[in-house]
Amino acid sequence: MPTPKKGPRLASSPAHERLMLANMATSLFEHGRITTTLPKAKRLRPLAERLITFAKRGDLHSRRRVMRVIRNKSVVHKLFTEIAEQMEQREGGYTRIVKIAPRKGDSAPAAIIALVTEPVSPKKAVVKEAEAATKVAAKEEAPVEAPAETETNEAENAE
Repeated sequence: MPTPKKGPRLASSPAHERLMLANMATSLFEHGRITTTLPKAKRLRPLAERLITFAKRGDLHSRRRVMRVIRNKSVVHKLFTEIAEQMEQREGGYTRIVKIAPRKGDSAPAAIIALVTEPVSPKKAVVKEAEAATKVAAKEEAPVEAPAETETNEAENAE
C-alpha cells in the first residue's frame, strides 16, 4: 500500500477528507461518472479501484469491507452485482479521469471521473498471447540450433 501523503489535506481534517472521498465514491458508483476538481478525482481513483476489486471477489468479508466506506446498501448492491460483472475481465484500470475546462467560479482545474464500461478488447489479449508464444518459441529454437551446428561441425572435422 502506498505511503500516505504528507502535508495539507483536501479538506480541513483527515476525517473530513475520508468522509468526502466516501461520498464521492458513492456518487461515482451510483451515477457512473461525476464532475469534480482534478485533485479530488486523483485522490478518489485509488479508493474507487480498490472498492471495485473487493466487489469482484464477491464474498461476505469483501462486502463488509466495502460497507465500511459506502454506507448506502443499494449502492453496494449495485457495485457487487452490476459493476463487478462489467469489470470481471478487466485487470485494473476501472476508472478514467478526463480533464475538462476550469470551473467557472474560481478557475479550479476540473475533471470528470467515470467508470470504464467498455469491454476489454479480446484482440489485444490474443496479440499478447501470440507475442508471448513467439518469444517462448524463439527461446526454445535458439538452444536447439546451436547443438545441431556443433554436431555437423564435429562430423565434418571427423572426416
